[in-house]
Formats: sequence, C-alpha cells, structure tokens
Amino acid sequence: MKIVVVDRFGGAEVLQIVESPDPQPGPGEVRVRLTSVGINHADLMARQGQYKLYSGEPPFTLGLEGAGIIDAIGEEVPMSRLGEFVVLDARAPRRQGHPQRPVEGTYRTHYILPASLALPAPTGLPPLAAGTLWLSHLTAWGCLIWKQNLQAGQVVGIPAASSSVGLAASQVAHLMGAKTLGLTRSEAKAQALQAMPEAQFDWIIVTHDDRGQLRPWYRDVARVLDGRGVDVFFDPVAAGPYLDYEIRCLSAGGTIWIYGLLEEPGVVDLTPLIRKRASLRGWVLGELLEVPDVAEKAQCEVLTLAAQGIFRQKIAGTFPLEQVREAHMTMERAQHIGKFVLVPNEF
Repeated sequence: MKIVVVDRFGGAEVLQIVESPDPQPGPGEVRVRLTSVGINHADLMARQGQYKLYSGEPPFTLGLEGAGIIDAIGEEVPMSRLGEFVVLDARAPRRQGHPQRPVEGTYRTHYILPASLALPAPTGLPPLAAGTLWLSHLTAWGCLIWKQNLQAGQVVGIPAASSSVGLAASQVAHLMGAKTLGLTRSEAKAQALQAMPEAQFDWIIVTHDDRGQLRPWYRDVARVLDGRGVDVFFDPVAAGPYLDYEIRCLSAGGTIWIYGLLEEPGVVDLTPLIRKRASLRGWVLGELLEVPDVAEKAQCEVLTLAAQGIFRQKIAGTFPLEQVREAHMTMERAQHIGKFVLVPNEF
C-alpha cells in the first residue's frame, strides 16, 4: 500500500509517499482499492496547520472522501461484496473521540472500513466523480435543504461560484426551484461558468476588478434583482467588506450561512443585519454526520441524483497519488473551476 503522510505542517513539500504492506480487513470489515479521492480546500488548510480539528498533530494522512472497488473482505462479510464498486460513507474517515487523530485520511491506495460504511454505488454513478461528492454536494445539500429548508422562488447568493461547493450549491438550489446568484472574482471565470452545464446560475456577478480589488458588487446585485434582496447567502469567504456587501444585499429576515473563511478577518458593520432582522449562521458538514438517519438519507439522495445526472461534478483535473504535491500546488494557484481528484488506482 502507498499512503501520503504529512510529517510536519507546511507547504506541499511535506507530503510524503510511504509504502507499507497492504492492510488486511478484520471481522465485519472490507478493504477498498481506492480509485477516486477528492482534493478539498480543507486538505490544504490541514496540511498548513490551520485546521487541527481535522488533522490533529503530525504525522497524519489527509483525505475526507473516496470511492473504489472492494478487493478483500473480513470474516462475516458476504462473498458477494468482493469486486463491488462502493463509495466510502462520509463518516468513515472521521474518528469520533480521537483528538490526536480525528481523521483516518483517504490519501492512500487501499482503505479499511466497516462493511456497513462501504456504500454500494448506484448504477450510472461516474467512477471518477464517485469519490468527490461529499465535500461539495453533501455540504450544500445539508445546509440549503436540511438546515435552511430552501423554498422555490427564493434567491440564493453563492460566493466562490467556481468552486466545487459553489457549483454543487447551484445544482442543489435549482433542484428546489430557487434562483441562483453566482459571485466570482474575475470576468474570465464568469464567462467560463456561463458556458458550463454544471454551473446552474441564473445570474453571475464579478466581485473584483482587473487589479484584484473588491468592486462595489452589491450595486450589481440590486440591479439584476431589480431591488429585491437575497434570501440566503451560502458563503465560504465571510470577511470584512465582502461580508458587509452581503449584509447590504440581504432581504428582510434573510440568512448568511458561513461554511469557510477564505479571506482574512476584518471589521464588519452589523447595523443593517439588525435592521433587517437577518441572521449570520455557521455550517459544517460534521453537524449532519452526527445525526445518523439524516446522514444516511442525505448520502443516498446525493448518490442517486449524481447517478441520474442531476448532480454533476466538474472535474478540474486528475493526478496519480504519486503527484500529490503537484496536485496541491496546482490547487493553491486557484485558477481552476471545479474539483481536483487523486487517482490512487485505475478503475
């Protein structure tokens, strides 16, 4: 087995490939030969020491999702499961009650887990996308459908529209009959999104000028919505003037869901929030995963909709496990649209 180990916090150079004997499943367990592992912004943060709730202290292995083929089974597991194409349950990498190693990451060629957490992939699920859906589509589904109870006709503002989560949020919102307002930093990305079937945005607004300076984009929002406010923002930026502009755009009683902190913290004027009786709320996928029946329903729905082609992952690029450093450096340049995927083994 090959496994990626982070031996100290730092840049991509700290990602080390380590070889060890292939692990063997115990009773009730299966071994999955991983063929698809999503690369997420949380991985970069954890590698840099900015997300210790995920990483713990070095050494550790990154990776919060994955999919592949069962190639070995333990006692008490039916022989029929050998060769089955499965998706790792989103709860599988997480180790509750283990603060020193909160996650048993999926950046590896083979993964051991309880057979009950190896979810059969529905017919039609694209193999490459199979190991990438939780941190994008399950994150968006959990917040917008489970927590927000999004309604048809509402307007959803989606910053970082070109990210895999932003694209997923546009699909989730459209599924519920909502209108989507995508926010992206450059005209080039806006044009690319307009031509992309995975990007289901009713409007796209550019938030920064050619020099990378924040524009007064709230004026564009007022113009395209004809003065109507935004009911919900689904926001990974959440900082300073950007957040000020979101608050200005909110409708009465609106909500800003914050699921990331991509920008440096800054001063925010909360006065309009009070006047509008609006809300700022935090969201992490872990909240959904702590409720077993909701986690099972949500994962089943995401996989089913992905197999039907209703949910689609935009694959920005693929990398073999041995090129994990290059994958992280490419992602850090932030010039992509969609999601990068590690391919530890061929499907």
